Amino acid sequence: MDDSQVRKFQKDLNGGLVALVLLAVLAASQEDLYGYEIAKRLQKANEGEALFKEGTVYPVLRALSAAGLLTSRIVPSYSGPPRRYYRITDEGRTTFNQYRDVWRQTRDFVDRFIEAGITL
Repeated sequence: MDDSQVRKFQKDLNGGLVALVLLAVLAASQEDLYGYEIAKRLQKANEGEALFKEGTVYPVLRALSAAGLLTSRIVPSYSGPPRRYYRITDEGRTTFNQYRDVWRQTRDFVDRFIEAGITL
């Protein structure tokens, strides 16, 4: 498989995981977080390498907010443009738990095939 196929697979896989990961970060945080800060936390958690492009984070944060899973507020910044801070809602926590359960079921299903060599 060439690199372009690997990149496409990673992009397709990430597409469904970004919302789950963003909800997880915000569910674990005691404070409101802004997009750049979230992106940096994701990068740090992956040993300095971003698994998601920073530009991927912002549209998903907006979509989660529009769906009522996050609240947001804009705060002026002295070092640049205003920052939009996000906080997970109760509905967002419920959705996060549901997404997490789906992820675990999916992960376990895939692992049965690729780790254990199950044949049909």
